[in-house]
Amino acid sequence: MNETKHSRRNVLMAGASGVAAAILTQSARPLFAETSLTLPPIDRGKGLEPSFKLSLAAYSFRQHLDTPGKPGEMSLFDLAELCAQWGLDAFEPTSYYFLKNDDEFVFALKRKIFLLGLAISGMPVRDNFALPDGPEFDAQVEHVRTWIDIAAKLGAPTIRIFAGNPPKNGMSREDAFKQVVKGIRECCQYAGTKGVFLAIENHGYMTETAEAVLKIVEAVDHPWLGVNLDTGNFQEKPYEQIARLAPHAVVCQVKTLVAAPEAPNKKAPADYARIFQILREAKYRGYVALEYEGPNPRTVVPEEIRKLQAAARG
Repeated sequence: MNETKHSRRNVLMAGASGVAAAILTQSARPLFAETSLTLPPIDRGKGLEPSFKLSLAAYSFRQHLDTPGKPGEMSLFDLAELCAQWGLDAFEPTSYYFLKNDDEFVFALKRKIFLLGLAISGMPVRDNFALPDGPEFDAQVEHVRTWIDIAAKLGAPTIRIFAGNPPKNGMSREDAFKQVVKGIRECCQYAGTKGVFLAIENHGYMTETAEAVLKIVEAVDHPWLGVNLDTGNFQEKPYEQIARLAPHAVVCQVKTLVAAPEAPNKKAPADYARIFQILREAKYRGYVALEYEGPNPRTVVPEEIRKLQAAARG
């Protein structure tokens, strides 16, 4: 790498002036190149022990929550109250369940969460950067920028993003990679001005494996990009891949199921103790959000939270 360029690893050590310089020079970086994946772990501070704060992804109650134009059985405000009752540290308000995204709604939700004594662990959004240049690609960038503004107002430290899927008429993986890197980089430049991390999730195409995720992170090379580690989305060798991503995670979502080691096409109950041990070994410090995908969340989620709380205590 040219020593005159600001790499992600150098920027993380350089302080505010380095961040500003990196943002100014990102557009000059190549969009696609083979990488040796020498990405260093996130610098979480010297001599600090791992630290976990537990949260709940609103997606866990997707069958019950309000959606825009379609009020449900409960709101994000209601679910935040349940998080407090269950002894959680934080809440993850997924963007899909905002009935509105104007200041009145956003600040009312922020007020509610704060008065409950909760933090906000992050805010997931939907996006797709695996598109050719044009109005659709530009709209995806603008969509993420809009939610960056909302996250900043809400006080959410991270936004979960996807790489995306190419259009049905086809797009090579290499071309899709270029567009994903381009879109994320553009959004990171904006996110950095708002103090919000973008966190790319291991979620299907372009991010099927830990190595694929890290290839994108290294190519974007921006101090405001990290990983949203989803423990349930790997199709094989889940614990090995969790361990590969954990040093680069800025937020973690834990699912109740993982790919079965002996039968990758099937699911097995997640070993919470093993997951937290991996996070400890990675010196992870941050939020761990339960993301439940099964039925009956009203009864199952509090049970799973108790299991997570026990595993986090070690």
